[in-house]
Amino acid sequence: MKNTLKLTAALMLTTTAATAGGIERGGNNYSVLFEEGNYVALSFSSVRPDVSGDYPATLGGGSTDNMSEDYTNLGVALKYELNEQFDVGLFLNQPYGANADYTAGAYTGLGADWDSNQVALVLKYQATPNISVYGGVRSVESEANIAIPDALVRGGLAAAAAAGNAQAGALAAGAPAGTLGYTAETDANRETSYIVGAAYERPEIALRVALTYETGYTHTFAGTESVPAVPTVSGTSDFEIEMPQSVTLDFQSGVAADTLVFGSIRWAEWSVWEVRPNGYEALTGGGRVTGIDDDVTTLRLGVGRKINDDLSVFARVTYEDGNGGEASRLSPTDGSTAFGFGGSYTYNNVKFTGGLEYVKLGDATDASGVEFADNSAIAVGLTVGYQF
Repeated sequence: MKNTLKLTAALMLTTTAATAGGIERGGNNYSVLFEEGNYVALSFSSVRPDVSGDYPATLGGGSTDNMSEDYTNLGVALKYELNEQFDVGLFLNQPYGANADYTAGAYTGLGADWDSNQVALVLKYQATPNISVYGGVRSVESEANIAIPDALVRGGLAAAAAAGNAQAGALAAGAPAGTLGYTAETDANRETSYIVGAAYERPEIALRVALTYETGYTHTFAGTESVPAVPTVSGTSDFEIEMPQSVTLDFQSGVAADTLVFGSIRWAEWSVWEVRPNGYEALTGGGRVTGIDDDVTTLRLGVGRKINDDLSVFARVTYEDGNGGEASRLSPTDGSTAFGFGGSYTYNNVKFTGGLEYVKLGDATDASGVEFADNSAIAVGLTVGYQF
């Protein structure tokens, strides 16, 4: 079964990036550390989400239209064998992202973008023929921008007034139309976190179990906020956004001749993540722009089959449980189920891995009663690996 391991080891994580929790879009494929010899892989994925909701009568009815924009990810992974016991891995990718833009109905003008770039360096030590440990650092640079239209800010102030905040009511009543729109932009900020992992292998049966821990970190953004009607809110100040720690268990094992079962269980502490710029918090009396209330656990299970020495195929299912509660307007889905399939073809020292994934996104309702249902995403991915 050793050849099965060689042909299908990269199928677990390299083909698509449509089903990660929170605002995750991809990460470091640590299975590259277990490739034979020296290895470099270039990966590309394209995701087309279709996320829309229906406004209640109190917001005028009708559809939000698709509020989630298409996106692509590029990645590079390099594994270099220093000697028989030590290997080093270098990873470049875009781990986090968001692109929300409402163009219809009451939420028109609401939008947000989050962009990131990651560099990670990992050292792997083969302690015994079956046990290895690895660790390293990752450096992530992120930046974001947010736009909230006048009508939504004004509605939020009116709700605060109804709850007894007289100052919010006076502001909502006194500001001319169109002057309560809120925008915020951040400068890019780079922070560092750490990676620790261990793996157990039995190549004769294509078995590998690997446990990886990535520490969380905190971005400190310099943000420029603006609300035309409230000069005291407009200006530049620093605010923090905490990013999640995570634990991932990856596994694979041969179960029959030329057949491999693989999967992963990943927990990420997304409950710590919220966007709460200083000016917006002051304007709304403690409100946040967006956030995630619960941690996210992602389960994946698949099977790979070797067709011949050059070709293998796979299918997999990925699941995230919904948590219920009010959805964020900037991420209005709750859980997901994804079905993917693809294959890997080897030509001399070059390995091509491709896949297609369909994602059924969970239904959700936001605080204003907008119902987001029957939404989905389509993702395609391609990785080209070269062994040298």
